[in-house]
Amino acid sequence: MLRQLLVGAGVSVINIMIHALVMTAVVRAANIAGSKRPPQPSLFLIVVMTVTVSVLMAAHTCEVIVWSLAYAIFNVTPENAGVVYFAFVNYTTLGYGDVLPVERWRLLGPITAMNGILLFGWSTAVIFEVLRKAMARSSFAAAEG
Repeated sequence: MLRQLLVGAGVSVINIMIHALVMTAVVRAANIAGSKRPPQPSLFLIVVMTVTVSVLMAAHTCEVIVWSLAYAIFNVTPENAGVVYFAFVNYTTLGYGDVLPVERWRLLGPITAMNGILLFGWSTAVIFEVLRKAMARSSFAAAEG
């Protein structure tokens, strides 16, 4: 059990670092974009939110890949099971139940899910903040125009 917790904590920390880097970039980019007066406030809002959510989805996909690499290294998935698919199912807490980890690594599934839930929550908070700032900038621009 200790080995599972250590591996799970290690992979989770790597993913938290990835997420922190992406979040920092997203917030900085949103602040830079928000400092300029948008010529088309509605289009500005659409572009900012599309880019923000797309970047966050890419970050989550990278984090799933990190989990799948750990699964491959430690032989967590049974034979004939795709490690990326299994990582996605766990990370998103989808829980199809069609693939189970090997017995000695059963704890990594819930740890992966916990990591995914926390990072999705963090992403949701950042999406809301970027939306709030973009709407305030768009409203400001519309009021001036």
